[in-house]
Amino acid sequence: MPFATTHSVSLHGAVGHLIDIQTDVSPGQVGVTLVGRADTTINEARDRCRMAIINSGFDWPATRRITILLSPADLLKSGTHFDVAVAVSVLAAAGDVPLAALEATAFIGELTLDGNMRSVPGVLPMVLAAAERGVRRVFVPEPQAREAAMVPDMVVLGMRSLAQVVAELRGDEVPEAPPVVPMSGSRLLAWRGQERMEELDLADLLGMADARYAVEVAAAGGHHLLLSGPKGSGKTSLAERIPGILPDLTPSESLELSAIHSLAGTLDPSDGMLVRPPFSAPHHDASKASLIGGGSGQVRPGEISRAHSGVLFLDEFPLFRADVIEALRQPLESGEVTVARREESVTLPARGMVVLACNPCPCGDYSADVRFSRCKCREVQRRDYRAKVTGPVADRVDIVRHLLPLRPHDERDTFRVPESTADVRHRVELARERQADRYRGESWRLNGQAPGPVLRERWPLAPAGQRTVDTELYNGRLSRRGATRVHRLALTVADLRGLEAPGADEVDIALRLRTGDPLMLATLGRAG
Repeated sequence: MPFATTHSVSLHGAVGHLIDIQTDVSPGQVGVTLVGRADTTINEARDRCRMAIINSGFDWPATRRITILLSPADLLKSGTHFDVAVAVSVLAAAGDVPLAALEATAFIGELTLDGNMRSVPGVLPMVLAAAERGVRRVFVPEPQAREAAMVPDMVVLGMRSLAQVVAELRGDEVPEAPPVVPMSGSRLLAWRGQERMEELDLADLLGMADARYAVEVAAAGGHHLLLSGPKGSGKTSLAERIPGILPDLTPSESLELSAIHSLAGTLDPSDGMLVRPPFSAPHHDASKASLIGGGSGQVRPGEISRAHSGVLFLDEFPLFRADVIEALRQPLESGEVTVARREESVTLPARGMVVLACNPCPCGDYSADVRFSRCKCREVQRRDYRAKVTGPVADRVDIVRHLLPLRPHDERDTFRVPESTADVRHRVELARERQADRYRGESWRLNGQAPGPVLRERWPLAPAGQRTVDTELYNGRLSRRGATRVHRLALTVADLRGLEAPGADEVDIALRLRTGDPLMLATLGRAG
């Protein structure tokens, strides 16, 4: 009985499932039946593949009944990247392609009516999923061969047309075909400014010793950060320099982030794997879907997932829409975001640093000292503005810092030379190496991601430090969630100081970082 099976991959968020495309060509009522919970884009593949096969010079089994099953049948499937696998499956069932050539092979790509291939998003996570399930060879559109080749031990064949795919499977000479056009918008706009971010240096910023140390702790442990202060106090300048003090991505982080950008259609294969932490700063008018993820049809990663292992900077945070602010609760707490669309539920990683910035009032000129306040806002406006950065979302932020404008004597102090980004990055790298040793074999990498119960059981605070935290809990200055964050911060402070475990002094610093209380200058001096 004429029967053949090819393989492709169905993506649900960043998770891929290997799909068997089984085709039966047999006598019966003439027609093409496609089953297996395929959406509209795949159902349309019947016509695309038929015309692609005919226009490529092959025979379509027009006098036979063709049944195509996408297995497992209970899994919802979508996307045009199944075209090549469907077409090859039909040709193999009709005897035009040897069945032995299909073993341990997957096909990814869209077909045009003339039989040429088109690029599709998500090639990297698809190939990763295929490799995990025993596939050792993959056919992809030619411009995406370098992207697929990022997966180790995978034989990647970049093709331009269906005719080239069939020739390769038969062992014939591969014919010429016009080049495949790369995906449009293959480079994320935010990445165009990545080089500028790398050129910014902490040495350019004067003063702000308190906030600079807080940023160092946040970068070392992967802690979320809130910067508040009047306009011109340096919030944005400080946040833009955070990526520079972050170390290069580990191989696993690089592959994970590259897969997310591939899924979003924003990975430029010519640049290879992403090795530097990303920085994203969406405008406060951004929608919930663009920030968290979503979209019609297949779910696409939002800015918070594209900033995975990097920095998501939300400037003018109180001006973001209320639904966006509330949607940040889950990723701030768990490091991942779940998006549900109809019958599809997708979970995407979002373990980046979230940096929030806000003014003390809508106009940005308010000061608690009435002698310096030039604010024209009404009290109700200030109250509503401040309410945006309090409550459940603020409780999920580890570090709070209040910045003040640069004082004249700081600008003229020639004896205080600010540290460079390179110096701070070196300490951050050493601190992260200690965390890598501590959490070896765990599913998390940094102190800011460690679960509270595990910390209390395996890496408890010293008795004196724990008493301090318990006292703050009893007095109501800390919530249970806040106490866990103080524990995480204390570990990071100890890592920066090269200590095996945090003591009472490290807990005190962590508590000040958490509550927004000023740090002592002597403390900052010992921290280096």
